[in-house]
Amino acid sequence: MAKDVIIACDFDSAEKTLAFLDLFKGKKPFVKIGMELFYAAGPDIVRAIKERGHKVFLDLKLHDIPNTVKKSMAVLSSLGADICNLHAAGTKAMMTAALEGLTRPDGTRPLLIAVTQLTSTDEEAMKRDLLIEKPMKEVVRHYAMNAKEAGLDGVVCSPLEAGEVHEACGKEFLTVTPGVRFADGDKGDQKRVMTPAEARKAGSDYIVVGRPITAAADPVAAYERCVKEFLEA
Repeated sequence: MAKDVIIACDFDSAEKTLAFLDLFKGKKPFVKIGMELFYAAGPDIVRAIKERGHKVFLDLKLHDIPNTVKKSMAVLSSLGADICNLHAAGTKAMMTAALEGLTRPDGTRPLLIAVTQLTSTDEEAMKRDLLIEKPMKEVVRHYAMNAKEAGLDGVVCSPLEAGEVHEACGKEFLTVTPGVRFADGDKGDQKRVMTPAEARKAGSDYIVVGRPITAAADPVAAYERCVKEFLEA
């Protein structure tokens, strides 16, 4: 299974995003478009980045009643993203409906993955704020199994839980893991983190890296360091 580093382009305009990608002369890194950029620039930013030859993870984390999510996924499917996602907490019925909406008339579709627990959430917050009393790994494992049973391709989880997910759902079930920081970097608002090398060893298939690359003095060098540490660990 191919592994890759996905850059989280969390910018507030299309101009800033495209200027950032212009730095990568001759390279076409995998790009994540999250809510900030999508709300600022709209669907055209997905098309623009795809036209430049990049793969796109459209990270909008849908979570609503099944019918609404199904219709929304049908719209998102037309944008040409390579990966879309939703919240596993929306239940298997919602995930199944999302998959139906995402599948085009010709049977093709982007990969669909489900967010288990955000990497900014630790076990204490999960218990206090969400009233989930089970251990984090057990919750993530259960959500991942629900996603697999609904027909999804993988989950978003912390690299700390990637091995647990593969054990429960198989090696082909994707683990896309944010919460990755360099050993000498700032954790920011992330609680459950690993370095790129640690994430690889833990079983991450894709790592999502934002500020350690986008806020670096030399983003291209930071990206290349991340790729080297992740793919050669």
